[in-house]
Amino acid sequence: MDDELFGDNASPFTVADALRTGLSRKQLRAGRRWDAPFTGIRLPAGGATDLRARCRALSEALDDGVAFSHGTALMLLGVELPWTHVHDARLHVITRRSADRAERPGVVAHWTRQTFLETTEIDGLLVTSPAQTLVHVGCDLRMPDDVVVLGDALMRRKRMLTSPAELETIAERTRKVKGIVQVREEISRMRPGTDSSTETRTRLLLVDAGLPCPLVNGVVYAPDGTYVKRVDLLYPSQKVAIEYDGDQHRTDRAQWQDDIRRRRLLESLGWTVIVVVADDLRDPTQLVARVRAALRV
Repeated sequence: MDDELFGDNASPFTVADALRTGLSRKQLRAGRRWDAPFTGIRLPAGGATDLRARCRALSEALDDGVAFSHGTALMLLGVELPWTHVHDARLHVITRRSADRAERPGVVAHWTRQTFLETTEIDGLLVTSPAQTLVHVGCDLRMPDDVVVLGDALMRRKRMLTSPAELETIAERTRKVKGIVQVREEISRMRPGTDSSTETRTRLLLVDAGLPCPLVNGVVYAPDGTYVKRVDLLYPSQKVAIEYDGDQHRTDRAQWQDDIRRRRLLESLGWTVIVVVADDLRDPTQLVARVRAALRV
């Protein structure tokens, strides 16, 4: 046996290829040494729990032009899944050719009738592009806010994978697909430069309540030009800053103390600081009232 090809550190391989090298079917049975994530595919034991390893294993059986898509593409892109997709452990793939659909247990094979399929490559895997993935997943989402949250997640401040212009272009090119009208309508509500889905949902509930749309992750400077703080949401003209307190403030004491110090500095400069917690998103009545009072609108 070729240890480089089929040893404990081997890449995924097909049973057919291994048999051609002289291995027996008995040696290739799934067990202590091999995982069999898909029929006719083997990889070293324990590898089937890793997303990329599973995708590489499946790619051994995929035809050219078949790309990982939908929720699988989001995970490979490193993007937060919509809450409706977090429990879907299946691999999603898509192709423009109906005959190339990968009908296998644990795999969802999609087929697009569109004349285009935008893709990119991640660690050697063919994956739908960020903008294309937004359209695929967004068309399946029922709630408009969920579409906006997904779009924002693809345009994080520290990891901008796409842009509103790219999203608009591919959404306009997509025809006769259920849900695409809602996706097109919601792109204008998306904002590049967010840091979390909770920031997005806070912004949306304020706007839905009839308040002006706040600036996302704007930086406040002191009169002498000294950096004060990057604020989750802010209304610069009215000097109102809105900050979301998430789990990191319970787990990172240094970050929590720095946030308190900087918020106090904001207040000393005449800013009104409004802190948002999870309960405010479940019942935003009081939050909206506080922001409305601060804005005097």
